[in-house]
Amino acid sequence: MSDDTKAVESRGEEAASTYSWYVLGVLVVVYILNFIDRQILSILAVDIKRDLSLTDGQLGFLGGAAFAVFYALFGVPLGRLADRWHRVRLLTIGLVLWSTMTALSGFARNYLTLSLARMGVGVGEATASPTAYSLISDYFPSRQRATALAIYSSGLYLGGGISLFIGAKISQVWDAAYPGGGMGGLVGWQAAFLAVGLPGLIVALWVASLREPERQPDEKASARHPLHDFFVDLSMLLPPFTFYHAMRRGPMAAFINLAMAAMMIGLALVMIRLTGNLPQWSAMAFGYYAVFSWAATLRRHDPATFSLIWGTPAFICTALGYGLVSLGAYALAFWSAPYAETVLKLPKSELAFVLGGSGALSGFLGVILGGRMSDWLRGRNPSGRILVVMFGIIAPVIPIWVGFTTENPTVFYVMNFLAGLFAATALGAAAATTQDLVLPRMRGTATASFFLATTLVGLAIGPYMVGQISELSGSMRIGVLSLIGVAPISLALLIYAYRTLPEAEATIAQRAQAAESR
Repeated sequence: MSDDTKAVESRGEEAASTYSWYVLGVLVVVYILNFIDRQILSILAVDIKRDLSLTDGQLGFLGGAAFAVFYALFGVPLGRLADRWHRVRLLTIGLVLWSTMTALSGFARNYLTLSLARMGVGVGEATASPTAYSLISDYFPSRQRATALAIYSSGLYLGGGISLFIGAKISQVWDAAYPGGGMGGLVGWQAAFLAVGLPGLIVALWVASLREPERQPDEKASARHPLHDFFVDLSMLLPPFTFYHAMRRGPMAAFINLAMAAMMIGLALVMIRLTGNLPQWSAMAFGYYAVFSWAATLRRHDPATFSLIWGTPAFICTALGYGLVSLGAYALAFWSAPYAETVLKLPKSELAFVLGGSGALSGFLGVILGGRMSDWLRGRNPSGRILVVMFGIIAPVIPIWVGFTTENPTVFYVMNFLAGLFAATALGAAAATTQDLVLPRMRGTATASFFLATTLVGLAIGPYMVGQISELSGSMRIGVLSLIGVAPISLALLIYAYRTLPEAEATIAQRAQAAESR
């Protein structure tokens, strides 16, 4: 048995301390701020669309790929940095950055400047989950990990719900007080961005006070400073450095890298011609090419990590299967308020209160219940957590169909609550599964890889897909209902993960050693 495995098992026998729960509470507050800053765009979307003369497709880009691509790509080197550097310090820096960029969104005057600000928010928020997941995995034993990760993940839903209420309230109060624009000509939606961004700078001081847990010794640790390795990892994602790394691996690797770049450019050009959305497909092509380049380079520099993540079908299928769950969840979170405001003609203040409150409650209950249930099933079945992820993709189908075909506001609200509740059950189970499939030194990288699926598949595509289909069909209802089509694909991936997971987890140490020896 390897030293890493023994370390995991020995920590698994210890109960989480009081301080561990305190740290978890702080991380939940950070994640609430994370999602307030991320999701506030939803309740402000109609006003932003009017003032900046945007289309639904452009709104979908702002709510999805503009944030998601940079969140996902920077999450990769930042996840690796979380495995090697001071995680509390990294999270503090990230919180300062994304809070500042959220506040700067309040000064946006056009589509370009708001897009750039959203990209900056994505870079800053990319520090959050890799550091938090790694800290939680050190502070909590394996038998409590899904529950702890589920509690942390509740910040997603609490923040998303609070963002609707805060955004609507601030924008309405501001516009009522300053009908022609306040100081500097700022209107209500701009004031809302400023109001939610600035408090994060204060919370950053609280985060900086947390203790960094002692890491297990790592014989494979690099002699270089972790920040040096961070910039090396970042270069693996950014052209033309991606081609340089490919050339170092040989002529064939360089050819494959160029072929992948050409294929992504070609695909982007086709989709741009079909949809007319240059930013969306340029960002998507860049994102997928960058991930391919990073994974290919990781295979050479850290074969063990590559083998346990990219070389493990159970990991990939779990991440992609949950990525499609998140596709629907992110799309609903972004479009439910604009849909109800434009199609059902419900007032913004009512939507903020009901959708915000029900979204926070349903997400919180769903993620906690799902985490507890997945831990219980895990104790009886090595693949038990995957069953909870399957539930998260199947159960929301009927509530989505009923909720977005009804004209009754009460039925809409109830179905929206149920869809959010059912989808939220999957997150803790999927996150814990991916953490269990790697060695402790790889947890930050595993988290970043997991979030590649939730962002480049879920967040980058979900809001945009609904917006684009809405724009093409002339019906936002059809756009939302198109989400049901992803359920069979997700279910097929999760069935495969369910069947292959036990063997993959039982052979972690052996496969890592085999990869290192090749």
